[in-house]
Amino acid sequence: MFYKPSEPHGLKHGPLKAIISPRPIGWISSLDEAGGLNLAPFSFFNAMAENPPMVAMGINGTHSEGGAKDTLHNIEKTKEFVCNMVTYDIRDSMNTTSAMAPRAVDEFELAGLTPTPSELVKPPRVKECAAHLECVYWQTIELPSSDPNHKNNMLLGQVVGIHISDDVITDGMVDMTKYQPLARLGYMDYCYVENTFALNRPG
Repeated sequence: MFYKPSEPHGLKHGPLKAIISPRPIGWISSLDEAGGLNLAPFSFFNAMAENPPMVAMGINGTHSEGGAKDTLHNIEKTKEFVCNMVTYDIRDSMNTTSAMAPRAVDEFELAGLTPTPSELVKPPRVKECAAHLECVYWQTIELPSSDPNHKNNMLLGQVVGIHISDDVITDGMVDMTKYQPLARLGYMDYCYVENTFALNRPG
């Protein structure tokens, strides 16, 4: 089949996110100006560079109470955030925080998670995660949108600190079979790493 994104695709559900998959989940913790906690997952998320390490996430649409989503608002105002990497064992907690909760709700408390201090930024980390990226805000790029009431934004951040649990390190490398990162597919589907294989680049 072939279809133009501007025209009907004829399928039961939109296939784009199923095609571009799996995608890592950036579980973003941030603080508002008054110090209120927020935690939300984003599947339009990935690393964009290594030296220095940079991450990007798509924060699209608006909050149910109006205005920008809490994550975008908080990061643009306070200039800091943490990417808490989601693993299979905490999938249900992540899913709980994906709800469009009222602004006053603390998603850490809602999902029964433990905020733990970061080293270099003010937003706390999710203690239950095996890896965390402490980040500072770099830039927001407003992307095209087919709906004037639905803004698309790409937020870029620089990673300034990285935490890795010793439990997922084997022989000096992150062991993916222990780490078991969760990834987003299309629709309501997810996957996680159970096994890996290596492909060496041609010399």
